[in-house]
Amino acid sequence: MPWWATLVKWYSSFQIFRGNTVKTIIECVPNFSEGRDLSVIKQIADAIESVRGVELLDVDPGESTNRTVVTFIGEPEPVKEAAFRAVAKAADLIDMSRHSGEHARFGATDVCPFVPVAGATMDDCARIAREVGERIGEELAIPVYLYEHAASSPERRNLATVRAGEYEGLQKKLSKPEWKPDFGPAEFNARSGAIAVGAREFLIAYNINLNTTDRRYANEIAYEIRERGRWKRIGNTEPFYYKGEVVYFEKERFPDGNSDYVASSFAELASFYKQQYGKDLAQRYESIGLDPENLTGCPVYKDGLFTQLKAIGWVVEDYQCAQISINLTDYTVTPMHKAYDAARELANHRGITVTGSEVVGVVPYDAIRASGLHYLRKMMKSTGIPARDVVTSAVQSLGLADVAPFDIDRKVVGLPAQDGPLVNRKVADFVDEVSRDTPAPGGGSIAALAGAIGAALASMVVNLSIGKGEYDDRYAVLCELAEKAQDLKDQLLRAVDEDTEAFNEVIAGMRMAKDTADQQAARAAAIRAGYRTASEVPMRTAKLCRLVLDLCEQAANIGNQAVMSDAGVGALMALAGVQGAIHNVRINLPHTGDDDFIAAMETDLDALVSQSRSLCDKIQEKVEAGFRA
Repeated sequence: MPWWATLVKWYSSFQIFRGNTVKTIIECVPNFSEGRDLSVIKQIADAIESVRGVELLDVDPGESTNRTVVTFIGEPEPVKEAAFRAVAKAADLIDMSRHSGEHARFGATDVCPFVPVAGATMDDCARIAREVGERIGEELAIPVYLYEHAASSPERRNLATVRAGEYEGLQKKLSKPEWKPDFGPAEFNARSGAIAVGAREFLIAYNINLNTTDRRYANEIAYEIRERGRWKRIGNTEPFYYKGEVVYFEKERFPDGNSDYVASSFAELASFYKQQYGKDLAQRYESIGLDPENLTGCPVYKDGLFTQLKAIGWVVEDYQCAQISINLTDYTVTPMHKAYDAARELANHRGITVTGSEVVGVVPYDAIRASGLHYLRKMMKSTGIPARDVVTSAVQSLGLADVAPFDIDRKVVGLPAQDGPLVNRKVADFVDEVSRDTPAPGGGSIAALAGAIGAALASMVVNLSIGKGEYDDRYAVLCELAEKAQDLKDQLLRAVDEDTEAFNEVIAGMRMAKDTADQQAARAAAIRAGYRTASEVPMRTAKLCRLVLDLCEQAANIGNQAVMSDAGVGALMALAGVQGAIHNVRINLPHTGDDDFIAAMETDLDALVSQSRSLCDKIQEKVEAGFRA
């Protein structure tokens, strides 16, 4: 079963991606050189699941390849630990000297890539790969090669190059100075072989649906957009390129795949190709399995439209349509919307209709957000709207519900959510909770909520301006303001729960035992630490609310004057947030027992209050002047 066929099942339990903050989520996809002995596979899976904070998503063994692909996710530290334990267990259980299988391999754990999913960068994953690789080399004495984005040199970036010669050629390879491992001994480990540890992008399995069941039509478009490109043809190529006559390289006749230019030698053609397209032609033909030194009789290749995109056409009987089946190997280079828009244009030229598209498995929030923003900008609609609204724009624009339902909560990885116990309450329930005889939620949470409402009003004023003709020249500026307002709104909503959680640290300290001198000292230290946190959290809230005031001022200055009063109300709410949060800081500060900390905070507090009051007064004057105009 291909890895993507089980992705929907993987994410049936989705809590790891949700919460009142966007967690840093890393995916790890190690490949083990055992696909037949299920007891060995289970022990490796158990080693992964023994790490708290890791979710095992899939275990996909292959008998003919004698290889198992495992996928798990979690925050960075648990994922690092689980990866190491899995590699260690594989080293204990798998003997490479007895291994055979169809898939290329050179180690018990052959590859171990780390993939950024949410709140993480490729640099983060490259760092994790290096840290895990170093530990494997030192503690398990296995030669480690870093590849892809973690590679120590350009020559080691390509996995196929790193793994060339496979297990059987590993002993000879390790004897060469240029193939000294990045970590671990440069000695042949007959039992475990070697391991490639790397960092790569999230792969999106993405299909585009056509109003036909003719596979040739799907291939026609797939070959145009894929990185590999297609055979160059001449003659009857309009509108269907595949009907033309294939062009071949001949002796002393080397045609360019993308133009009418014909060179007399490959060197001449390569020079032209480099000058015209800025790319290496020899590397281009090597990547598709052709020898640049021996091309006579081989087909000439036309370049594809996109890089980091693999595609082919097929027919899905269940849907009664042909699809362009796409793997986006780096969605930051070629996003879904670029592939979709190009396919739609190419299809229209051929009289074919793109009816929609499909994500197989899941898609990172960053990827679908980029598509949503793309279509919002094309319509000159506001990009500063709630996260789910941006995703909905992508779902509608890409036709992601064309052949199957698209459940945003199940299909989007890392979707920001406000799932805190307070912000999830109904307004009446929340107000009732505040009114009870408990110290939390209290003024700090209310201050954060006031700031969030102020930010929401700033966003509303801006969004009611976008789309009106008189504000079209300010579209980019207004969108930037709305996006900032949405971000501040979300941060302050999270702070509603964070403030209560911070004060709970104080309560936890007060409940500690105090029977002995040591217990009393520990209790006092915990209480002081709790009060420090309970001072820092509302201080952050106050600073965020101060930023909301800036947005309210800009909204009042350049936004829709018909709703200027809402900008004024937003400013008043933001000022209440600043002052309310500062009250909480000041009541908690004396209990921290740190005079330097108190002095530094007091200086910042005075400046915040002064600036915020002055700015709010300025906004109110402008709003009230508008009433009199």
